[in-house]
Amino acid sequence: QELLLGIWERERKTVIFVTHDIEEAIFLASRVVVMSARPGRIKADIAVDLPHPRHYTVKTSPAFSDLKARLTEEIRVEAVLAAEVH
Repeated sequence: QELLLGIWERERKTVIFVTHDIEEAIFLASRVVVMSARPGRIKADIAVDLPHPRHYTVKTSPAFSDLKARLTEEIRVEAVLAAEVH
């Protein structure tokens, strides 16, 4: 993660990174897009306003924890809705 982040911080190229890991998404992203269950649609587009350069210790910050809680809830709600359909 830190290697990819370092490359992005140097090169400033657009990267679309797909992950199922909430912490990884927050650590690497400037924004996180949460998809809905089928059919896949954008459910939420959340800005990650954590400072750059990012050090792994940002994962213990209150802002990181708040983002993780928000994203976890977005995904949890979607998972519950998807389970009700099946």
